Amino acid sequence: MSKIAVIDYDAGNTLSVIKALEYLGENVELSRSPEVLRGCGKVIFPGVGAYFDAMSRLREYGLVDIIRELVDNDIPFLGICLGMQLLFDQSEETIGADAANGSIEGLHLLKGGVKRFTPVKDLKIPHMGWNSINIENTSSRLFKALPENPFVYFVHSYYLEAANRSDVAATCDYGVRFDCAVERGNLFGCQFHPEKSGDIGLEILKNFCRL
Repeated sequence: MSKIAVIDYDAGNTLSVIKALEYLGENVELSRSPEVLRGCGKVIFPGVGAYFDAMSRLREYGLVDIIRELVDNDIPFLGICLGMQLLFDQSEETIGADAANGSIEGLHLLKGGVKRFTPVKDLKIPHMGWNSINIENTSSRLFKALPENPFVYFVHSYYLEAANRSDVAATCDYGVRFDCAVERGNLFGCQFHPEKSGDIGLEILKNFCRL
């Protein structure tokens, strides 16, 4: 069994992810060591918190280049929540940054940007709790054998707008229709938290582990 790495950069919901993987019987290691990450068969990139702070920590720990190397080398790579958002070009979130810049650069691994939710009617921000998703890519490996419009668990105040519609695996509606999962080659992302999404989430993680 190949080991699964969970990237440790002090910005992830790592304990819940690790527990979910261990429940599935996977061999998992939390690490920020390039050597360890290179030696694993799959990598999960979780994240909660502010975009600017997360990118600052990735640079501080020297993880930007190793993340790009893993993706370039076709290692199955899954970003969760903020981890998915960081895969894209930029975010409108300016917490911790100079707001005059207008946006914060991400990892540029996928084309698109992260937008700020605009409050609509009685919908609260952050978008928190269970919501159904619309599986757009019926050939998705991440969503293989899932029921139509499954419910998953979200916690976020910013949402993804992917530039390439072919990268979008699923969307969700919350005042605005946004892209909540992406899939391109070996690169995957979920805005929602599969590790907190019950049996559906475990099935998504299992599909990733079986790649």
